[in-house]
Amino acid sequence: MSIDRVTDDDLVALARQGDAAAFGELVSRHQAAVYRAALAAVGSPSDADDVAQEAFLLAYTRLRSFRGAASFKTWLLTIAWNQAINHRRANTRWWRRIVDAGHPGNSGNPGNNDARDADTTRFASTLDTPEQLAAAGQLRRDIRQAIALLPRKLRDALLLAQSGEYSYQEIGAMLQAPVGTIKWRVSEARRVVKARLRARGYSDAG
Repeated sequence: MSIDRVTDDDLVALARQGDAAAFGELVSRHQAAVYRAALAAVGSPSDADDVAQEAFLLAYTRLRSFRGAASFKTWLLTIAWNQAINHRRANTRWWRRIVDAGHPGNSGNPGNNDARDADTTRFASTLDTPEQLAAAGQLRRDIRQAIALLPRKLRDALLLAQSGEYSYQEIGAMLQAPVGTIKWRVSEARRVVKARLRARGYSDAG
């Protein structure tokens, strides 16, 4: 049977029996989704890589606790998101200690721009002139700043939704909120971002 026709549940059953290749296939299938979830939470690609590795290791050790109440992907994403939040909290505490100690550094969380750029540069390839590129660069910075200023709950929901990787059900599982709440958060986040862009003179925003 082709590996593409083997379900996640089949692979989980094999992995529980010690089949390393089966778990490797689960990693291959879901590593992009896990990485993007981690990136949405922590912002830094290198930190997201670390979180993704931690999440897969933790999932492997907890494989026997997977009961199939949700899909394996949803279960895995929930683990990854929790690991990412723990990582984010630890980094926030570390950064605050550095700032409080009077060490030089930029305000805010370090390395938090990469996840924002992915959702603001898709149109840039269609721009040709230096003036268009300069304007696009400013717009990307303004969008990134508008997203960064969102309350954490709105920002997390928006970044996960904007990635295009997850259903609202999966986002709800990660953020531990009902689907209706997630949809409202995404809608409200987009409304706030558009309002901030209009306030900056982008009359066609929204």
